[in-house]
Amino acid sequence: MISTTATELSPESGEATGGIGGFATRAIRTGHQRTPEGEHGEPIFTTSSFVFASAAEAAARFAGEQSGNIYSRFTNPTVRAFEERLASLESGERCVATASGMAAILAVCMGLLKTGDRILSSRSLFGSTTLLFNKYLARFGIETDYVPLSDPGAWEAAIHPRTRLLFCETPSNPLTEMVDLRRLADIAHRHGCLLAVDNCFCTPALQRPLELGADLVIHSATKYLDGQGRCVGGAVVGDHKLVGEEVYGVLRTAGPTLSPFNAWVFLKGLETLDLRMQAHARGAAQLADWLLAQPAVERVYYPGLPEHPQHHLLGTQQRNGGGIVAFDVRGGREAAWRVIDSTRLLSITANLGDVKTTITHPATTTHGRLSPEDRATAGIGEGLIRVAVGLEEGADIQTDLARGLAGL
Repeated sequence: MISTTATELSPESGEATGGIGGFATRAIRTGHQRTPEGEHGEPIFTTSSFVFASAAEAAARFAGEQSGNIYSRFTNPTVRAFEERLASLESGERCVATASGMAAILAVCMGLLKTGDRILSSRSLFGSTTLLFNKYLARFGIETDYVPLSDPGAWEAAIHPRTRLLFCETPSNPLTEMVDLRRLADIAHRHGCLLAVDNCFCTPALQRPLELGADLVIHSATKYLDGQGRCVGGAVVGDHKLVGEEVYGVLRTAGPTLSPFNAWVFLKGLETLDLRMQAHARGAAQLADWLLAQPAVERVYYPGLPEHPQHHLLGTQQRNGGGIVAFDVRGGREAAWRVIDSTRLLSITANLGDVKTTITHPATTTHGRLSPEDRATAGIGEGLIRVAVGLEEGADIQTDLARGLAGL
């Protein structure tokens, strides 16, 4: 049996202090419990239920007195392998996999909050997350306050006596804004709050929020963890109490379950995660530099650029700038759509984290369900374009964008 936890990873050195090795090794080896068949690759357990040796064993499993499989809504060996591997990479004690990234956020809120509690969130969020907080959680008496992501003073000043959870994306979608996670974690804990971080843009290959003081890490596994745009899934990583009991309890009861097949796809994606994230970041850095020189571009948003307001966090909190580049073009929506529609290589889709470069207009896609006022507050302008840089040749990506930019 191969199993480990990511507490074996040294935050300072990035190397393993025990177990079966460093990040790349654990991304390949962790979580696979070889069956009597002696398989080399991880199997997919496509079964809804599991058989018990006796009525007594069944009773012990259901009562939680004995570990083991019960029902694939909440116990499945393939899903568990993915959970163990991601927990290891994120330096967490426990991971709970879910049907989507949004299901992961919902499971956290349902498991850890109650009527009367408040969330304190950054304004810079994925549009569906904002709607979940404002439209659906609000129906159950859970209110949300918003502050600028990168301003620690604003976070601390906005904490209410009933605030229980601080929530952020860093880097944010789509403006790649960042926050000092160590400082934010200190603020949260000083006021008796939990800190949850959406680590979708970076993955543990570039950033490990738990090592910086966060209590929970949330993923849309659909993105970089998969890496090829094949499946939908999510995950929550943290400790045995918060994730292993509270969030897991929501999964077991409410059933936002990750399928074994999708878990297997994500397992294979994790094997190449480190290599892919470095390649995405190299391509994004090249594209950001090129965009700075284009006359039709008003502003480029990329953490790897020295002029990025939180560039100083690279190297201490975030390994590099990541694979997402956003930029404003002169001429608003009409100009942005013209650039997007002129592409022939890039894929016009709101998904990201794919080997294929994708391009989208956030104001009418990922953030299109927000009110114009909310978009303006979040800095999502009509001329904004987001590019998730894939693994194609950088010169080809630039040529494809130049076709539209030259016509502005």
